[in-house]
Amino acid sequence: MAAVIRTHPMLLQLTLTSFVFLSCLRNGNAGITSTFIRSEYPSVDIPLDNKVFAVPKGHNAPQQVHITQGDYDGKAVIISWVTPDEPGTSKVQYGTSENGYELSAEGIVTNYTFYKYKSGYIHHCLVDGLEHDTKYYYKIGSGDSSREFWFTTPPKIDPNSRYTFGIIGDLGQTFNSLSTLEHYMQSKGQAVLFLGDLSYADRYQYIEVGLRWDTWGRFVEQSTAYQPWIWSAGNHEIEFMPYLGEVTPFKSYLQRYATPYLASKSSNPLWYAIRRASAHIIVLSSYSPFVKYTPQWRWLEEELKRVDREKTPWLIVLMHVPIYNSNDAHYMEGESMRVVFESWFVHYKVDVIFAGHVHAYERSYRISNIHYNITSGDQNPIPDTSAPVYITVGDGGNQEGLAGRFRDPQPDYSAFREAAYGHSTLEIINRTHALYHWNRNDDGKKIATDAFVLHNQYWGMNRRRRKLKKHYVRKSLEQIAIY
Repeated sequence: MAAVIRTHPMLLQLTLTSFVFLSCLRNGNAGITSTFIRSEYPSVDIPLDNKVFAVPKGHNAPQQVHITQGDYDGKAVIISWVTPDEPGTSKVQYGTSENGYELSAEGIVTNYTFYKYKSGYIHHCLVDGLEHDTKYYYKIGSGDSSREFWFTTPPKIDPNSRYTFGIIGDLGQTFNSLSTLEHYMQSKGQAVLFLGDLSYADRYQYIEVGLRWDTWGRFVEQSTAYQPWIWSAGNHEIEFMPYLGEVTPFKSYLQRYATPYLASKSSNPLWYAIRRASAHIIVLSSYSPFVKYTPQWRWLEEELKRVDREKTPWLIVLMHVPIYNSNDAHYMEGESMRVVFESWFVHYKVDVIFAGHVHAYERSYRISNIHYNITSGDQNPIPDTSAPVYITVGDGGNQEGLAGRFRDPQPDYSAFREAAYGHSTLEIINRTHALYHWNRNDDGKKIATDAFVLHNQYWGMNRRRRKLKKHYVRKSLEQIAIY
């Protein structure tokens, strides 16, 4: 007999959505192509005199402040900032009480040139030895020009650690970008999984390329100074511009945005992994060599073996180019990476793969195409309960605009697709369940345009039934009927 308790309306809706999602997966039915018509702002960058690009007051005041995870397990951060006029100090003062900076760490400073642009002085400081689940206050700069911020470390590595990630891709610096950022900041997101294509500075020429990196850093500081953004690189970070004499890929990005790649034994900051709360997050580089025997391929082969689903049950992969995409924009561009890595994703039961690149939103069912080769007849993706869900969130708001043309008919593997600006959140409840939302900017922060309950791949259906009460689903999901 069912033990029925009161059901929260939103969670009931998500449960029903999950049931439909799984039913369609079994039956192989195509999903929904939204007919929503956007009321977006023009796809042009915000004017330089707008307040979102304001330079902090004071001589040589730190600006473009951003933090990211600084180690493998979430007990360190890398704090980065720029001083425009002179190097100044690279010291970070920090502590657990406001204005009580009893600790300090010393960073490094660098700068670079791009054509005739000369950057400010870029500081990166590793602050390690932190306690989990603790709010820290920090201060950078000196004298009257110093600035103060705060951040909160994640809970300890534990299979039932509750945590909420925001997911943003292809952001840029338009009014649509600002809408996305403001909507995300009203959510309960605690860290951002960023899917590449940051500033779109490469759409400018000459010294404006560098200047638009500076404006973007000031634009996103309202979020990046207070919570970690987990970076991945896209095509707009390549900046291969021979006509300017600039032929070093990712030059600006690598100077400005540090990653903790050494902590995961990576040889390159463009691909790396972290563990945060109950999640193991793998960042891949779509624009670095990844075929067999390359450094990225060898690294991923070893990193997947290091994943311990007993400690971090949620396995999440980030990349820029989507493997499954039914939009005319960038159609089939992810096929080469799919051929190389998809069998690993299925074998290791990756829960979800987030990508950007396509300026629209799309979510797949759990499907795979691992049996296809040039001689077999199995050329179509098929339902696969061991496969990830593939989600494209390339709709941050950049100046290139939306990708509004989806292929017709909608493929069977595509569950939901819409050309609108927005962001996603993934709220991990415990080791078995997570709540996923995609919010379009037009609807405000309260309305989820696409939402479902994501069931963990490792803690499968049979194990989930046996351990439902033990792992606090009843408590965490707030009054769902339990059978």
